[in-house]
Amino acid sequence: MSEKRRVAILGSTGSIGTQALDVIKSQEGKFEVEVLTAQNNATLLIHQALEFQPNAVVIGNELHYTLVKEALAHSPIKVYAGDKALASVVEMDSIDIVLTALVGYAGLLPTMRAISSGKNIALANKETLVVAGELVTGLAREKGSNIYPVDSEHSAIFQCLVGEFHNPIEKIILTASGGPFRGKDRNFLQNVTKAQALKHPNWDMGAKITIDSASMMNKGLEVIEAKWLFGLEKDKIDVVVHPQSIIHSLVQFEDGSIKAQLGLPDMRIPIQFALTYPDRLKADFPRFNFGNYPSLNFEAPDMETFRNLSLAYMALEKGGNTACILNAANEVVVDAFLKEKVGFLEMSEIIEQSLQKIGFIKSPSLEDLVATDEETRKKTKELIRK
Repeated sequence: MSEKRRVAILGSTGSIGTQALDVIKSQEGKFEVEVLTAQNNATLLIHQALEFQPNAVVIGNELHYTLVKEALAHSPIKVYAGDKALASVVEMDSIDIVLTALVGYAGLLPTMRAISSGKNIALANKETLVVAGELVTGLAREKGSNIYPVDSEHSAIFQCLVGEFHNPIEKIILTASGGPFRGKDRNFLQNVTKAQALKHPNWDMGAKITIDSASMMNKGLEVIEAKWLFGLEKDKIDVVVHPQSIIHSLVQFEDGSIKAQLGLPDMRIPIQFALTYPDRLKADFPRFNFGNYPSLNFEAPDMETFRNLSLAYMALEKGGNTACILNAANEVVVDAFLKEKVGFLEMSEIIEQSLQKIGFIKSPSLEDLVATDEETRKKTKELIRK
């Protein structure tokens, strides 16, 4: 990288955001932090702002605005609050790349605003493409914005495709760890607790994505995301369970050759690759040693027990606003599960009911998707209360 890259991190206090700042700190002189945002964690946002001295910060929850403003009063850092500020701050001319590390649907509108202003995107928010993949990718083509995947699986696919973009893909294979409940049956899952579901065997992630991993919804959302990132139909996207999480995903080409990207489960690697592409910068991340992994295992996913994966494939095939319904219903039921209002298996049942109750729109506009999301959340909450 010949010049510093000026970065905005949306969701800087979350798992991806904090690791991105670790990457930036380790690559002295390569980056400049322009914007940091958080929803509620004002204390950590203040600490990050004082350390990295961004041009601006945004606290999503306006109740924390005064706290942040006063803490940064003696610095030149601009302080804003609220969703509108979050959506507009990404348009700053001083930003080269926006890392969208917000959780869930909340990442959609700021990402689209960033693309509209011609910014490149490092995308760690799969829901943006799940909900509005056709609109987002179309806008990116129109504005000349590049979308660099940060999810370890999609980063792996992207890395396997470097130098191969002219060669047709026969299929891609997304790997899944299987989460904490790999191999368990429905009788076991009937009574699992929040604490059990939050114990991921390989990755350290936020609560929402950890529950999604346990239920296999995370992999379902990744299947939909892969369609839009790589322009593939459903029959060219496979999933295989790989409990060691060493092979992050694979690409099979038309000659039968398969490329895989391997490494220890460390999100800093795909984060750094997205922020520095096409360069690979030297890093001191722990290295994979074959001697520590004498065998790597693979198995087919159990789509009958973990029905979220099959629901995601169904949503991908049906198209329209179906994936938007799937995502909104999932966000509501995961929140309810974390609050111990629904059981683990109930989540899939409620999502399926929501898919049946919300009207189908074949070619939705952004306004249609916003309305679909709102209607689905309302209906799903009603289903939970029954």
